[in-house]
Amino acid sequence: MTPDSIITLVVVTIMVTVMVREVIAPSIAVTTAMIVLLVTGVIDSTQALAGFSNPAPITVGALFILARAVEKTGAIQPLLAGTLASELRPRQQLVRLLFPTAAVSSAFNNTPIVAMLVPQLVSWARRGGRSASLYLMPVSFAAILGGMVTVVGTSTNLIVSGLLEEAGMPALGMFEMTPIGGPAAVLGVLVLVLLAPALLAAGKDPAETFDASFREYTIEVEVDPSGPLPGRSVEAAGLRALKEAFLVRIRRDEAVLAPVAPDTLLQGRDVLGFVGRADLVVDILTRRGLRSAEHKHADGFRDGSHSFYEAVVGPTSSLLGKTLAESGFREQYGGAVLAIHRAGTSIRDRLGTIPLRAGDTLLILSDTGFRNRWRDRRDFLLVADLDGSLPVGSKRGIFVIGTAITIMTLATLGLLSVLKGALLGAVLMVVTGTLSTNEARNALNLEVLVIIGAAFGIGAALEGSGLAASLADGLVRLSSGGGTTGTVLAVVLATVALTELITNNAAAVLMFPVAIAAAQATGGDPRSFAIAVALSASASFLTPVGYQTNTMVFGPGGYRFLDYARLGGPLTIVVVTVITLLASR
Repeated sequence: MTPDSIITLVVVTIMVTVMVREVIAPSIAVTTAMIVLLVTGVIDSTQALAGFSNPAPITVGALFILARAVEKTGAIQPLLAGTLASELRPRQQLVRLLFPTAAVSSAFNNTPIVAMLVPQLVSWARRGGRSASLYLMPVSFAAILGGMVTVVGTSTNLIVSGLLEEAGMPALGMFEMTPIGGPAAVLGVLVLVLLAPALLAAGKDPAETFDASFREYTIEVEVDPSGPLPGRSVEAAGLRALKEAFLVRIRRDEAVLAPVAPDTLLQGRDVLGFVGRADLVVDILTRRGLRSAEHKHADGFRDGSHSFYEAVVGPTSSLLGKTLAESGFREQYGGAVLAIHRAGTSIRDRLGTIPLRAGDTLLILSDTGFRNRWRDRRDFLLVADLDGSLPVGSKRGIFVIGTAITIMTLATLGLLSVLKGALLGAVLMVVTGTLSTNEARNALNLEVLVIIGAAFGIGAALEGSGLAASLADGLVRLSSGGGTTGTVLAVVLATVALTELITNNAAAVLMFPVAIAAAQATGGDPRSFAIAVALSASASFLTPVGYQTNTMVFGPGGYRFLDYARLGGPLTIVVVTVITLLASR
């Protein structure tokens, strides 16, 4: 190996390790690695900054704006809302829900689609006595599968298209990847329909199955010393027989009483710890003599113009690792956290002392503008009204859908490039007043755009240093005897593994030069290898952290970490098999 390839290997290894351990934000890790490679002379300034002038991040940014317009106007709401029918069996309902979700995701960014569906599905499941967990993960997976069908379906497709241009080859056509991604998506959705009812139901323990829509929140309420409860027993106060909400402990000064006996006498300022469904948690707060343990922060919202929200903490949120007190949540966000749900873990400490994690779902009391203020920010992957209310379709929504269809049609006919069409669509959203300037700016996910731009420099280092060729040679030797098909399989598996460890965008950029070198070594088609990388980078079905939509449904679905592998394992096998066979033809 050359000195440059050794430096590149060390830098990339450290970058991946840092991203896996979540020491710093992925964008910082990728940018720092690119700068180190620039400073050490492995790449020059032109190579280091090539990604920021490439069409890929610009196109992705423009499509973020268009997707924000879809969410704001409720453009696809009538289509998706019309799929929900309480009289159907689970598999029939999944057919009606997942295929439209995948179809819409082939044209629009899947994140706002899932963001629109999550609160509606939770509310629908709650009303009908169904389990939201049966639908949320399949919806996330279907949205990912839909993104495999067209070049605008997901950012990784556009990144690979941009890398092909950077390598002197034509960009991907609108439907060039459809012959491979289309069958993978269709078969993948069928797998979800067949297996989800059995595998997701099998993953629930008795505490979660006593009610179909149960999701364990932990809330602390305080006994009002001036109310009617001090001196009464837990049973006499009616706190013992609450349906689907359980009193698990009483904190009295520094002492903790657990388990709580029915004859335990309540005292003023006792802090009661309950677990239960979100709507029942809210109901507990309305009981006479009880008030939120966070009442000092919540009292300002008791003027009749408040609302309850559920917000999922994002993987790059400034809240990570901080307690509510340390973050100054009330002052910074204008809301009070009343309860926390953490999938697969029972929260026993004081809510204000718990360091927050990615995927935690917070029950927040705030003013009616909270969702609009924070839904486009990196701190929260999802902000939803507790009642599942969503914008309804409007004439503006018809305009947004028409714009998207026009862009795809012009790009398909070769009359307009995807970049020009996306930019035109984004400008139209602002010029027509569909989005304000601030809304368009907030729609840009800078974390993703910075990763894309900086990662191009790392890809250049992999190729220019010869490390990509060395890695490709290793993959060819590893798959010796399998021919082109074996090499494609090795590339696909390596990409799937990387995308579960780091971001899908970074995985695509890292594997692209390796795939091209492997194609050249085996005499395969470089474009087919490149498409295999794009599709595999999106095939994140094994963990809740590999893809953003998976994290979005982690808390609201009440899932455990291994639930993803339970359903995602068979799905990954099917998708990897289809991609490998079709890409190696």
